[in-house]
Amino acid sequence: MKKSLMLLMALSLSVPAGAQSLSEKTGMNALVGAAPTTADFVKIATVSDLFEIQSSELALQGQDHALNTFATTMIQDHKKTSADLKDIIASNNLPVTQPTAMDDSHQATLDKLKGLQGTSFTREYRKDQISGHEDAVSLFRRYSQDGDNPALKTWATQTLPRLEDHLKMAKALPH
Repeated sequence: MKKSLMLLMALSLSVPAGAQSLSEKTGMNALVGAAPTTADFVKIATVSDLFEIQSSELALQGQDHALNTFATTMIQDHKKTSADLKDIIASNNLPVTQPTAMDDSHQATLDKLKGLQGTSFTREYRKDQISGHEDAVSLFRRYSQDGDNPALKTWATQTLPRLEDHLKMAKALPH
């Protein structure tokens, strides 16, 4: 196990700067409670925001009041976190680039949602929101505890309670 972990960690250091590290991508960091790198944190948080906004825009097309209320909150809050993250990167001259589009996994999930309607959409959207917010809570918690950039670490700490609220709200959605 130690050898596998060491190999995985070594491989994660050899990944190009623009790509997500292997240890974060495979879930190894989450499994051992390790903080993501700053580049991974920025990439994952940005892609997560993009997905939350776009999937919630789809949810607004339905007639479910509870879903619409939740989706409106997600759009507003995740646009704010996206803007905050962009400002932190710029004001601290961080050498990271935010993605401008979702990764293949999130895009495939969004594409699946686009093909659903009614209760099928509601069930899938709820499931995706719970899963996405569980991942976001883990990411922000790990970075807030052990992240290597002080400004992002503070922001992660301040943002975490709202993400925990989002998770509770997602779990309360109709299904």
